[in-house]
Amino acid sequence: MEKKKVLILMGSENDRAAMEECRKVLADLGVECELRVASAHRTPGKVAELAVAAEGRGFGVIVAGAGLAAHLAGAVAAHSLLPVIGVPLEAGPLQGLDALLSTVQMPRGVPVATMAIGTHGAANAGLFAAAILALSDPALRGRLETLRRDMAERLERQDAAVRG
Repeated sequence: MEKKKVLILMGSENDRAAMEECRKVLADLGVECELRVASAHRTPGKVAELAVAAEGRGFGVIVAGAGLAAHLAGAVAAHSLLPVIGVPLEAGPLQGLDALLSTVQMPRGVPVATMAIGTHGAANAGLFAAAILALSDPALRGRLETLRRDMAERLERQDAAVRG
């Protein structure tokens, strides 16, 4: 069976720093991904084309990060049956709150999983995408289990050091 990839979309080049966190997490887990710029408002045709073609190109999950009005994840979900994970990004005077609300408040029938605002949300989007793909990829599941175990062991060492 062909390994599924993750398509990472960002509304503009300004979103790259945050969305690189998603890419890094996926790379560390050995998940192939592709990072693209496409705007729900400035290049809506491109967004639709990418979303419609994603499954046929071997993608299993789409992650979409955008700030301000942040309709990118919803626009993608409207054109694809693949799981879509939205990452609201910090931008403008509301510092991402508008993006969060735009991403999380999808109408019934067009779901988008929504992560936290900013880089932590982008990293968690990578982990969530990997978890989805791991449902049909035992090796990836093993890498996720190892990551979780390593995090727990690191915290136990920190706790031991604090206790002295």
